Amino acid sequence: MIETLGDWDAHLADEFNKSYMQSLQAFLESERATKTIYPDSSEYFSALIATPFHKVKVVILGQDPYHGAGQAHGLSFSVKPGVKVPPSLVNIYKELNADLNIAPVDHGYLLSWAEQGVLLLNSVLTVEASKAGSHQDKGWEAFTDKIIEVINQEHDGVVFMLWGAYAQKKGRHIDRDRHCVLESVHPSPLSAYRGFLGSRPFSRANQYLLSIGKTSIDWRLSPIDDEITENATSQIHLPF
Repeated sequence: MIETLGDWDAHLADEFNKSYMQSLQAFLESERATKTIYPDSSEYFSALIATPFHKVKVVILGQDPYHGAGQAHGLSFSVKPGVKVPPSLVNIYKELNADLNIAPVDHGYLLSWAEQGVLLLNSVLTVEASKAGSHQDKGWEAFTDKIIEVINQEHDGVVFMLWGAYAQKKGRHIDRDRHCVLESVHPSPLSAYRGFLGSRPFSRANQYLLSIGKTSIDWRLSPIDDEITENATSQIHLPF
């Protein structure tokens, strides 16, 4: 069991007593005994720890964690300092540059977005090494559906960025009268040129937030330095 997820506890603590979550925990313990699983178990809930419930302004919904060595650390689309920027994130940076004239950085570490209220949430929070989709339909989807449900019901004026059919299906119950939903194709190289590039999600999100009296997101990313790299490895995460 986890100890605490901060102010998410009031909304999610009961989930850990449900049969689907207990089955998921047993599955993960079994998998970890013989296989390499990403991210590390201490980082499964990094997105929730980095972005407390009360701070959520934007949700960027991913699917699975990256399944390559050293990539996943619990934030969707983000990779640890020193890891090559993945192709989808390269396209996110391209759109960020075109949209807000923010030049790409040479890393893919998105913690500063999360700390401002951008919940970088994957639908499935674990994956077996080199096997994309290997932990789908094991229970994570029910847990992350609950996260979206409580944001939808108990927040107002959240921007949901739903990139690709998978994310759009997962977000189908979001109340679009109370929230801003920005949809496009996925930023993957296979689809980005069919509508992600040119969709201007970052400026549109900020325009919406400002229009309802919230502060905007500073989408700029700082170069990685020794302090940021140290923080990346010293974040307090809780095991599951």
